[in-house]
Amino acid sequence: MLDKPILTGQTIYLRPITVDDAENMFNSLADEESMRLTGTTQTFLFEDVLAYCKRIETAEDRVDYAIVLKDTSEYVGEVVLNEIDWENRSANFRIALASKNYFGKGYGSEATQLILAFGFDSLDLHRIELEVYDFNPRAQHVYDKVGFQKEGVRRDVLLWEGEYHSAIQMSILKPEFYLSKGSG
Repeated sequence: MLDKPILTGQTIYLRPITVDDAENMFNSLADEESMRLTGTTQTFLFEDVLAYCKRIETAEDRVDYAIVLKDTSEYVGEVVLNEIDWENRSANFRIALASKNYFGKGYGSEATQLILAFGFDSLDLHRIELEVYDFNPRAQHVYDKVGFQKEGVRRDVLLWEGEYHSAIQMSILKPEFYLSKGSG
């Protein structure tokens, strides 16, 4: 089974998601702004979220972590490395904060740093990639700050409330991550 240790930062820690997180994850699906930023239009039943949590606990091609405040143990979201390609040492990254109440507090930046360090150091990944919608400059800023490089744009991939939006493709390589950490 894939080792998923607790990852500790300054204000948050990351712990593997379990079935006990299903209620918090389900509740976060009610936050309209979080759903917009992730382009999520699907409606989920609690049973769907519970089954998802059960499945990811033992998955060998992904690491799913709950983002938790150190001082209160409050669940604030999830951060994930999925679609892990062990042969090519690459993975996809995604993050979702549970509510707009957690935006702008540095939790996403800290969680991103922690999961990237885990991916590069412990999982021995070489490349981590993501997509971010063009209407999410806050996330783009975080990704730029930690060293992700823009690779391209998938034009008009999301139709949201009658308007098309593009997805920006970004990636970071292991040496770039450590270079960006050294420069600030």
